[in-house]
Amino acid sequence: MAILPIIEVPDPRLKTVSEPVTEFNDELKTLIADMFETLYDAPGIGLAAIQVGVAKRILVIDLQEPVPHDHDHEHGEHCDHQHEVINDPRVFINPEILDPSEDLNVYNEGCLSVPDQYADVERPAIITARWQDETGKQHEERLEGLLATCLQHEMDHLEGILFIDHLSRLKRKMVLKKLEKQRKEHGIAA
Repeated sequence: MAILPIIEVPDPRLKTVSEPVTEFNDELKTLIADMFETLYDAPGIGLAAIQVGVAKRILVIDLQEPVPHDHDHEHGEHCDHQHEVINDPRVFINPEILDPSEDLNVYNEGCLSVPDQYADVERPAIITARWQDETGKQHEERLEGLLATCLQHEMDHLEGILFIDHLSRLKRKMVLKKLEKQRKEHGIAA
């Protein structure tokens, strides 16, 4: 497995419309494993293949739920459980959204390709998603909450759309200016 470089705005590859996956083979499984390793290293909760320069309709998502733990420790010991999470890695290949709800949710979204920038984006609260797994098997599930939002965000990448494209022109310019300023402060060339 390998950690892949994540491409960032203004890289034109992020505007690419990704191609459907037609071959479910070892090469695909390796890419998926590398995408998860990249996602966990970043760290993030979702990653589209185009964000690592591969124009295929592949998404990996892991919301990484915190582990609930008991605060009554023996002998009053202080235990740091900040890093304990339940991993739930999910792969979505050739995903489609069916029947989005009219009810909308607003989430403060961020993106590994637009580092450290966040903005409120409104999306359908509940969706039915259809996709294939790494073996090509078809799945369909009703999704809501953060998973529904994350899947829609990642699916936008497959169409060459970033979360900032959902913002007004003024807000988008402000986010990109903040990103540019941040890069200059850290000596990172755009």
